[in-house]
Amino acid sequence: MSRPVPAVPIAELSAGAEHVKLLDVQLLSDNWYVLRKVSFSLRRRDGQWQTLSREAYDRGNGAALLLFDPRRGTVVLTRQFRLPAFLNGCADGLLVEACAGLLDGDDPETCIRREAQEETGYRVRQPRKVFEAYMSPGSVTEKLHFFIAEYEPQDRVRAGGGLVNEGEDIEVIEMPLAEALAGIAGGAIQDGKTIMLLQHVALQQQFATV
Repeated sequence: MSRPVPAVPIAELSAGAEHVKLLDVQLLSDNWYVLRKVSFSLRRRDGQWQTLSREAYDRGNGAALLLFDPRRGTVVLTRQFRLPAFLNGCADGLLVEACAGLLDGDDPETCIRREAQEETGYRVRQPRKVFEAYMSPGSVTEKLHFFIAEYEPQDRVRAGGGLVNEGEDIEVIEMPLAEALAGIAGGAIQDGKTIMLLQHVALQQQFATV
């Protein structure tokens, strides 16, 4: 895995932002991703300035994709081990997710085409970007670009499973959309990006039948 490309260079962060002044930036870790401690002054809504210090984790931006077959009403998801989830109480650490990955210097569409083939084995024909979102803005800089793409069974051109040299061991799962939505309610699907994409598709399907 290559190192993340920061979304915005530190020197440019406060340019044009009159309500915030960067005072100091300390590099705490540059091991896997980048952890910084930032001291800054923030002008409150009452006009007073307050000095604060926060840590921010920079892992680069990413893209996520939900493969959806509207004719059969199915979606393609993955299951893989996630250490942070395991450390926070997920019994086996295995999360069911939509495929996703870091941009690694690519544009979002190129990224998600690459990740889809690596993780699921499916060739992505016409991805459609639906929204962008900051996933954990209190501590992580990452912004995700969300895509939907229709697929058919013959679009699976590889086995998928991820890259062994990156420590990936990914199970590919195809299930009915209704089952995936029930998995959200029942706790079987707890990954944020996946819940957002599944609910987006469900809403679109609901509006299409009105």
